[in-house]
Amino acid sequence: MSISTEPRTVPFFNYKAAFTAREEEYVAIFRDIIRRGAFIQQRDLAEFERHVAEYLGVKHVIGVGNATDGLVMAWRAVGLQPGDEVIFPSHTMVASPASVAHAGGVPVPVDCGDDHMIDPDAIERAITPRTRAIMPVQLNGRTADMARIQGIADAHGLFILEDAAQALGSKFNGQYAGTFGRAGVFSFYPAKILGCFGDGGAVVTNDDTIAERVLLLRDHGRNHDGEVVTWGFNSRLDNLQAAVLDLQFRDYGEIISHRRNLAAQYHAALADLESVSLPPAPDASPAHFDVYQNYEIEAENRDGLREFLTASGIGTILQWGGKAVHQFAGLGFSQRLPRTERLFERCLMLPMNMTLGLDDVDYIASRVRQFYRA
Repeated sequence: MSISTEPRTVPFFNYKAAFTAREEEYVAIFRDIIRRGAFIQQRDLAEFERHVAEYLGVKHVIGVGNATDGLVMAWRAVGLQPGDEVIFPSHTMVASPASVAHAGGVPVPVDCGDDHMIDPDAIERAITPRTRAIMPVQLNGRTADMARIQGIADAHGLFILEDAAQALGSKFNGQYAGTFGRAGVFSFYPAKILGCFGDGGAVVTNDDTIAERVLLLRDHGRNHDGEVVTWGFNSRLDNLQAAVLDLQFRDYGEIISHRRNLAAQYHAALADLESVSLPPAPDASPAHFDVYQNYEIEAENRDGLREFLTASGIGTILQWGGKAVHQFAGLGFSQRLPRTERLFERCLMLPMNMTLGLDDVDYIASRVRQFYRA
């Protein structure tokens, strides 16, 4: 394949272009909703929730203010009790375990596997008499080995609640991320695969009781009659954001296809480099359908590579400030997780978004190869 060497600027995420690509359509949405005065829990939200539910094949999709709130409400809805331990991968954003702590539980971090996902063997080693649940985090657009995780949960009488913030559309053995546990949560942060122009999220479940509790919790504890029946939150997905998301969701299959094409291009251009470890290619495993929310590599001399790419006009990210959750001293964890710690010495995110073209990937790859040749 030909590798582009023409200098260019490739930001990690082009927020402005995310708007200008469909500016007229977005402006039409703003104008319509504002003229209707349809701001909170109107038909646009209901339609978006229905479309996502049909896509995932679930009974309930509940739009919320953000994924973190969604996780907190989901934990409360499933009845997490003070002191209950929840096993989660330390390779995640702090929001994942924070939701457990805010719901009264005790988050227990464990190690990741070679694919950067939660390690089922590490889950088994972390189970104690106080363990109540497992929270797989479906990272970077990939779904963990849910067959093994479900087997562990069943064997120990635990339940699963998924943080699928980065994985809308990802599948394991043909089943969508977010639909394996008692509930799942997605994020619609602007840089997500399906992103609005602010914060947003959704809780999904097939359990009528959990759905009813989340509906109460997202709207101040008010029921359908306006009666306050419990303490709740103010965490509703804004109707305007829901309409923006619904517009994008019409093309979701094409969005995922483009990301998978970008990932295939990265793989073709970089797979032979011994200094770099890549995510699995799109066709690497029949069990996994990855949607590539992010493209997270491992690299020798990671910091040097990042500096070189920056000088070449290429934006990169060290996810979560370059630390796993258990490495933040202020959170009080004492675990040592060697694979996760090794990963955070080497991990780097290359650009992966809808404003990226195949020629941009060629340019990025050419600069990565140039760095290691030097």
